[in-house]
Amino acid sequence: MGADGKMDVHLDVPTTGYAGRVEVLEGPTGRRVRSETDKARIAAESLMPGMQVTAVARKHGVTRWQVYDWRRRLRQGRLALPESMAPMFAPLMVEEASAPQRTMRPPKSTPAKVEIMIDDMVIRTTVDLEHLPQVIRAVRASR
Repeated sequence: MGADGKMDVHLDVPTTGYAGRVEVLEGPTGRRVRSETDKARIAAESLMPGMQVTAVARKHGVTRWQVYDWRRRLRQGRLALPESMAPMFAPLMVEEASAPQRTMRPPKSTPAKVEIMIDDMVIRTTVDLEHLPQVIRAVRASR
């Protein structure tokens, strides 16, 4: 091994003699230049329910890391979906309910059956729920 006299670089092959055969291949190099629209379309396809990033990447001939990067850029707004793929929203329609809806707790004016035991005496009565705290206070005060 020696140093190349012109650029003072060490080469891995000897500079003297036959170096071997060089083959020139024509055609695509394997790097594809994709438009921003294609990237956004592929990223949006991977976000569809039931789709796997690996399957989408394999289908389009890219790595899954590229798809993950495009998805991140799509979320950040650095990639824009074409208008044909933009999400569409349905108008919200609100209808009046024909039957009254049940509430979880009864209204305050619902009567409650109460049994009050004082020593050997029992008082059974029906009291509105809003008045029940007053009845309890009155019983406690009478003792």
